[in-house]
Amino acid sequence: MTLILAPDLALLAWVHYAPPLTDSVRKTYRQMLRWNDELPMVKFALGDEERPVLTSELAVELLDRDGLGLMVARLLAVCDLLYEQSAGWVERVAGTRDSAGPAGVRLLERYAAQLGELAVTE
Repeated sequence: MTLILAPDLALLAWVHYAPPLTDSVRKTYRQMLRWNDELPMVKFALGDEERPVLTSELAVELLDRDGLGLMVARLLAVCDLLYEQSAGWVERVAGTRDSAGPAGVRLLERYAAQLGELAVTE
C-alpha cells in the first residue's frame, strides 16, 4: 500500500490490485469502469505496466486514526467483495486466496457499521 499526503488537501491510498494486464485489457478496463460507478468511495485505474490499482482518498480534515482505519478497511472490504469477479487476475500472482488474517479481520469488524454494504458477514 502506498500513501500520499497533500497536507492542504487529502490523503491518497493506493494498492496494487492485480498483476499487469495482458490480452484482456479492454474487458478488464470496462469491468473497472463499472466498479467505479458501483463503488463511489473507491476508484480503479491502470497504473504502471498496465497494472490495475485500487485507490481511496481521505480529506485532510478527516485524517485521524479512525479516518485512516476506515480507509484501509474500505480497501480491504472492496478487495474481498470483488475477489470472485477478479480471481483470475489475482490468482495469477498469488496462486490461492489467503485469508485476511487476524489483523485484517479485526479491522473489518471494527468498521463494519461504517462500511455498509461492503461489510461481509459470514
